[in-house]
Amino acid sequence: MPNSDDARDTQASVRRANLRRALQLVLRSSGAQTRAGIARATGLTAATASSLVAELIASRLVVDGEQAASTGGKRATTLSVDAGHHLLLGLVIQPTSARVALFALDGSEIDTRRITYTAATRDASLDAAVVAVAAEYGDRVLAAGVQLPGTTDGRSVLESVQLEWHDVPLAERLEPLLGAPVVLVNDVDAEAIAEAGMDESPSGYRLFIHLGGGVGAAITLDGELAPGPRDRAGEIGHVQVEFGDTARACRCGRRGCLESAASLSALLGEDFADGMEPETVVALAAAADEHDLAAGARALARAIKLISALLDPGEVVIGGPATVLGDRFLELLQHETDYQASGTATVPVRYADTRATEAAGAAQAALTAVLGVRWSPAQLISASQPAP
Repeated sequence: MPNSDDARDTQASVRRANLRRALQLVLRSSGAQTRAGIARATGLTAATASSLVAELIASRLVVDGEQAASTGGKRATTLSVDAGHHLLLGLVIQPTSARVALFALDGSEIDTRRITYTAATRDASLDAAVVAVAAEYGDRVLAAGVQLPGTTDGRSVLESVQLEWHDVPLAERLEPLLGAPVVLVNDVDAEAIAEAGMDESPSGYRLFIHLGGGVGAAITLDGELAPGPRDRAGEIGHVQVEFGDTARACRCGRRGCLESAASLSALLGEDFADGMEPETVVALAAAADEHDLAAGARALARAIKLISALLDPGEVVIGGPATVLGDRFLELLQHETDYQASGTATVPVRYADTRATEAAGAAQAALTAVLGVRWSPAQLISASQPAP
């Protein structure tokens, strides 16, 4: 029989889980959900549902709204996400610039700014930006999601070639400056989180591949990241896929890496750089050499075919700046993956939904880390729109 402390711990854990369930129901149907609806969806008593809602209102996560349509008795009061207090910070770090964005709990972006720096001034500039947010918004900031290129365990940057960071305890450094929890997320993982969130009910495995200055991947299962025990899942850019005379030199020092054949630098030429305006990338894509596109598609298809044979994903999604390559590249890629390898199934390949962009995935990671809930697709799209 559990002792009294164990019982209290269990009760508290159940209470937290029920609060998350109730908050998620409001997020999914903000402005339409009711206390009775929460009771029905969770199987809890009406009194327990009302108690949960009262706690969410006291925590400034939920607010009472208008009365729902009558169903024959007393009209119920609807519930909405409280968008007037708590904020989420999305910080997108790139080698020479960063985007700083603040989001309300309903997904609306209320403030955004961009800072630039050099490698020598990056740390001081990022710290100053976080301090400025803390000074302006104070304890309204509930949590921060920091998106960056490189591998991370959520607390430290394990390795980032682009930022030249190794074992940097970034969350530990930023939390005292912000006064709120900080979670780190790889940039490709953040894209995959946002992409999965565009489905109302994501299911099965999804393989997400980012094509930009580098090549990276992420795997989601039922909408949740599958990061692997060493936080290295998706690091496919420097796996060798070409051999012999066709193997090109890679910036890592080896030859034939996937990045050397399928990154946008390989597909569009050395003029490409991450952070370019989409219009510039579109112009480079229009002038791209057909041979380079075909070679990149073949190399990428080899990786996709092998991963798909292992995981049996429902689909493969291509994200990053590569979404502007258009049908020409996508058709090449689908053609290269469509051959029937015995025992495998053909997997559809498509581009990512570009309505979910930049800091939205980082903010979603912060929301999940601190409250255990996810935005609806509409709220995620809202989080991708620039602040007015």
